[in-house]
Amino acid sequence: MVGGALAEALHAGSHAAHRLMRPESARGKFPDPGDVAWDPARGTFDAAAAEGADAVVHLAGASIAAGRWTGARKSLLRNSRVDATRNLVAGLARLTRKPKVMVAASAIGFYGDRGDESLTEQSAPGSDFLGMLSQQWEAESARAEEHGIRTVMLRFGIILSPRGGALARMLLPFKLGAGGRLGSGRQWMSWLTLDEAVGFILHAIHAQDLRGPVNAVAPQHVRNAEFTRTLAHVLRRPAIFPAPAFALRLALGEMADALLLSSQRVNPERLVKAGFHFRHPDLEGGLRTVLAGP
Repeated sequence: MVGGALAEALHAGSHAAHRLMRPESARGKFPDPGDVAWDPARGTFDAAAAEGADAVVHLAGASIAAGRWTGARKSLLRNSRVDATRNLVAGLARLTRKPKVMVAASAIGFYGDRGDESLTEQSAPGSDFLGMLSQQWEAESARAEEHGIRTVMLRFGIILSPRGGALARMLLPFKLGAGGRLGSGRQWMSWLTLDEAVGFILHAIHAQDLRGPVNAVAPQHVRNAEFTRTLAHVLRRPAIFPAPAFALRLALGEMADALLLSSQRVNPERLVKAGFHFRHPDLEGGLRTVLAGP
């Protein structure tokens, strides 16, 4: 979702954007000139095709919310992030003309469940599965600095888009009037629109003094109950069917606590200090924008 939107923006700006083509993403597709074959599972990377790139944007990783977190699923989530990033950085290190910057995805899951604590890039990591996974993921991305590649790790919040992700899953029940808060509704949600995600990536590519972790969220964080009310208001539907925490845990297991019931009040401190202009700083405006398309 994010990679496709980013490619559209780069092409619109007359930049050449080439894809890192993993075997699973290449099925049924014809590679374009300049695309780079990459198979993290086998440890292969077409270094010759990647020569001369100005920037690499690394967004790969199996979906966190695609299935219950069994042992096998956790291994897949870890391998698709930690091992794949290690392989990519090793491939970039072999280049004669290395990219100037690598922008790598991370997530606010880095912080774990933190209640009402106000979180910045300096805050300690969480100790749950997502917190430890994100730490390992970022550590592998940071290794690119050892090879002279400026590296930015964007800790993305909940990306709002009808194309996919959390919002796409919420839309049908809310449109049917069956939406509602999750658990107590008091957990903080830190979010951003898909357009903003693309803007953060482009900013990270061009801001030569930016490196390390960056909280990629809107400046306005909201509690789940407020998010629910706002989405219902924008859709002109009621939101009167809460989902109890016990039911979410019964249905989703450990994933319910990590993705739906955890509280992360994340501040984009580094972006604010840099004077970044947020296109969608408030939730209602952001939702109206993303839901206004055809």
